[in-house]
Amino acid sequence: MDSIIGFLNTIFWDYVLIYGLLAVGAYFTLRLGFLQIRHFPEMLRAVSGSRAADRAGISPFQALCTSLASRVGTGNIAGVAVALQLGGPGAIFWMWLVALLGMATAFAESSLAQLYKIRDGEGQYRGGPAFYIARGLGAPWAGALFSACLILSFGLVFNAVQANSIADAMEGAFGLPKPATGLGLAVLSGVIIFGGIGLIARVASVVVPFMAVAYLAVALYAVLSHAGEVPAMLGLIFRSALGLEPAAGGVAGAMAAAMLNGVKRGLFSNEAGMGSAPNIAAAATPDPHHPASQGFVQALGVFIDTLLICTATALLILLSGTLDPAGGPTGTQLTQAAMEAHIGAAGPYFVAVAIFFFAFTSIIGNYAYAESALTFLGGNGRLGRAVLRLALLGMVFWGAMESVASVFNAADASMGLMATINLVAILLLSGQVARLTRDYLEQRKAGQLPVFLAQSMPEVAPHIDARIWSRRTAEGKE
Repeated sequence: MDSIIGFLNTIFWDYVLIYGLLAVGAYFTLRLGFLQIRHFPEMLRAVSGSRAADRAGISPFQALCTSLASRVGTGNIAGVAVALQLGGPGAIFWMWLVALLGMATAFAESSLAQLYKIRDGEGQYRGGPAFYIARGLGAPWAGALFSACLILSFGLVFNAVQANSIADAMEGAFGLPKPATGLGLAVLSGVIIFGGIGLIARVASVVVPFMAVAYLAVALYAVLSHAGEVPAMLGLIFRSALGLEPAAGGVAGAMAAAMLNGVKRGLFSNEAGMGSAPNIAAAATPDPHHPASQGFVQALGVFIDTLLICTATALLILLSGTLDPAGGPTGTQLTQAAMEAHIGAAGPYFVAVAIFFFAFTSIIGNYAYAESALTFLGGNGRLGRAVLRLALLGMVFWGAMESVASVFNAADASMGLMATINLVAILLLSGQVARLTRDYLEQRKAGQLPVFLAQSMPEVAPHIDARIWSRRTAEGKE
């Protein structure tokens, strides 16, 4: 079984997804006219101008914070360090490029998730790739397979991995025994996830901005403290990205190493195209009342995750002088060493606390995704949610104490299949994404507040909830 899983991971992550995610990002970037660059201010407007959520959904800002809760995890600390160790400073350039392309992909999948969302039995908005696969493509079997893969990976196994990272960090920095950390983490997670999507969103909207601002503030301090070194460092990043720095394997080898590690880190971190974030994007009440507005919000999430937080880790490391590709520390230890170089003995403790917040919010964000998948499978009653929540808490407690490598490989394969299904779906539905984008931007250009009505796309209207995309709902009367 391990050999089969290993083979699937090789196919998915070394070939299909590495090239597929880049190609899809480039495709949407071109088809949407470099939307993520030309209309970047619209992303800020879609978040900052958001009003309070109606009773059926969370606010756009809460949706952004909940998706960031999942996107921003230990990979932003340890993963970036590994990419620098293996790919050199040039890996950062390729990480930036992947994020720019991924912003277009995130826009596409989240706009579709909004378009095809439904109200569940309790009147709450639910949606995601499973819904646009089933309703937009008429393939409910593929939606069910996607949902099962998402629950296995994001709902269960990845939370064990995050718990393991927290337990390691707490034991290393503060000497806390892993069972105690696992129990405390399970209790804290349980208090929040048993409160439902609404409580998760409210907690994320407080914790995520706090942890992101604190981490970015330290990075800004490092940059300002080494301001004179920044131009040379940026030059080093670009030279290394193009293979112009001395390295084993010559120009081609150095460039390939930088590209491979930067691309992988960027893709794994921002999750654009994976089909995860659209599950929480669909739960939002968009403002303006248009599917594309939530697309802009989630594109901003990719920017924050990779172009801000991953870059912050990279700058902390490169400006500290602790990077030693020949055999120095890597992963979390490298980031801790860099932080110690900047802020002294408090550095490793700061990283441990950052890992706790990043990983803990990933756990609750991942659960929000899984609950939407559970809704598609028809298991979102009280019993179904209770079983999923207890299973997640069990994985958190177990993951804090055990090595989860083999199980993580299985979840990786599951996520690979899930992402492949999603990429095919959004490509097949790309015409609808283009129409939504054009409709939104034309209304903005005309000085109007964009509003989407189901009858404006008659070929899609029978497959979406027309009550959601009605004039009455847009005016807050339903």
